[in-house]
Amino acid sequence: MANKRVDQPTGTETVGHEWDGIEELDTPLPRWWLWTFYASIVFAIGYVIAFPAWPMIHTATSGVLGWSSRGELAKDMAEADEGRSEFRAQLAITPVEKLAGDPDLMARAVAGGRAAFLVNCVQCHGSGAAGSAAGGAKGYPNLNDDDWLWGGDMTAIHTTLEHGIRYPGDDETRFSAMPAFAGMFDDAQMDGLVSQVLSFSGKGKANPVGAQIYADNCASCHGPAGQGDRNFGAPNLSDAIWIYGSSREEIARQIQQPRMGVMPGWSDRLDEGTIKMLTAYVHSLGGGEELIAQPETDTPVDAQVEETDVPE
Repeated sequence: MANKRVDQPTGTETVGHEWDGIEELDTPLPRWWLWTFYASIVFAIGYVIAFPAWPMIHTATSGVLGWSSRGELAKDMAEADEGRSEFRAQLAITPVEKLAGDPDLMARAVAGGRAAFLVNCVQCHGSGAAGSAAGGAKGYPNLNDDDWLWGGDMTAIHTTLEHGIRYPGDDETRFSAMPAFAGMFDDAQMDGLVSQVLSFSGKGKANPVGAQIYADNCASCHGPAGQGDRNFGAPNLSDAIWIYGSSREEIARQIQQPRMGVMPGWSDRLDEGTIKMLTAYVHSLGGGEELIAQPETDTPVDAQVEETDVPE
């Protein structure tokens, strides 16, 4: 205190400290800053009283207002669910084949289906739904093209999503099986059969030997011109779309030891509304077909999502 003095140039008292002739001025804080500081203290006290502030071992002080970020989130989620309830109710009473007749409902179903697809389907079909066509592992169908094994209308796709393909435990799953022809033909006969199969899509020349073998063993399912048959889930061999590869070696392997994929049925995992939304999304990808009235038959022809064309 004895060292304090008033600095003449500034008229401000010093604090009494001196270092090598350098003294510190006791400059008072601006009044506006002090009032702001005091207001901040009052605000902090009020905040601690009104809102959650002090952490406890298992919880925290709740505050007199009872507000919490979790409660606010729950409120927002409830409002969002309420906003979706009308859509869900409308979706529930609309048959899947009628969705396209309501553009607004269809658009919302497609948007919801895309979200569901990213959660449940990208593991096999990829984020762009291109399957093996995107360069991934072989055996996963491309859902963007217009090649469908059992049909590509809304009802057909919905049936596939519900019951799957060769899905164990579902009695209504779509099922087709191609016999293995390993050991039945010699090399020349197999080479001729592969040539005949490739000729249907213009990728090879017809072969007389292969044509006879095809007529005797394959035409009953795939048709005389390789156009396939959706009633039996027999792939179309004339459109040059292949799920396990189109080289001569890959086609020969598929004839000798056919590979057939499995798709799970989603009726025991997803609710009906979500399956309808997935149906709408898959149908919208580019290959969706119009619903065609089918003649009555003892053989169910409701389809599944494409298994794509493999020589079977």
